[in-house]
Amino acid sequence: MVAPASGAARSAHNDVVPKKRKGPGALATAYLVIYNVVMTAGWLVIAVGLVRAYLAKGSHHGLYYSIEKPLKFFQTGALLEILHCAVGIVPSSVVLTGFQVMSRVFLTWAVTHSVKEVQNEDSVLLFVVAWTVTEIIRYSFYTFSLLNHLPYLIKWARYTLFIVLYPMGVAGELLTIHAALPYVQKTGLYSVKLPNKLNFSFDYYTFLTLVMISYIPIFPQLYFHMLRQRKKVLASGEEHKKSH
Repeated sequence: MVAPASGAARSAHNDVVPKKRKGPGALATAYLVIYNVVMTAGWLVIAVGLVRAYLAKGSHHGLYYSIEKPLKFFQTGALLEILHCAVGIVPSSVVLTGFQVMSRVFLTWAVTHSVKEVQNEDSVLLFVVAWTVTEIIRYSFYTFSLLNHLPYLIKWARYTLFIVLYPMGVAGELLTIHAALPYVQKTGLYSVKLPNKLNFSFDYYTFLTLVMISYIPIFPQLYFHMLRQRKKVLASGEEHKKSH
C-alpha cells in the first residue's frame, strides 16, 4: 500500500548521504551536490511563487495555480532519487525511497492534476506548503552534508520542523484525496469495468479509499520513528559540540 506521501516523512526518515569513496566517488559527489542545489533552488522558486501570489491576491485561495508547473516539475524530478539508490551512489533502500517518492508523485499527478475540481481546495495548499518548507530544508541538508559543512541550524530544522510539517502534510493529503472521491466515483476516472477483453476490473475509487486507510497504521510508525531519530541525532550533536 502507498505510504503517507508527506515530504516530512522522507525528510527525517530517509537519511540520504552518499558514501565517501575515492576516484569515481568524487564525480558522484559532484553530481549529487549539483542535483541537490538545483532541487533546493526549485523549491525556493515554489516558495517565492506562493508568497508573491498571496501578496498579489491578498488571499490564499487559488494559490495552487501560481506554482502548478514548477511543483509538477520538481516533484517529478525527485524520481531521480530512486535511480541514485538503484545505482548505489546513495546508500538508501531502493524500495523505501521508491515508496516515499512515488507516493508524492502519485498525489501530484494521479489526484491533484487528474481531478481538477480539487485544485481549489485549501487542503492542497496545506500539503504544498508542508512539502515546500520540508524540501527546502531537506535538499539544503543534503547539499551541506555533501560539502562537509552542515550548519547546526539546518540540522536542527530538519529534525525538528517535521513535528508540525508531517501532520500538516498528511492532513492536507488525506483531505485532498477525500475531496477527490466524489468526482472519481461520478466520472469513473481510471476505473476499468467488466466485461472487457482482458477480463480485468479496477475501481479507482476503492483504490483511493484503501490509500487513505493505509495512512492509519503507517503514519504513527513513521512519526514516532522520526521522534526517536530526532532525539538521537540532536543529542549526539550536542555531545559533539560540548567535546569541542
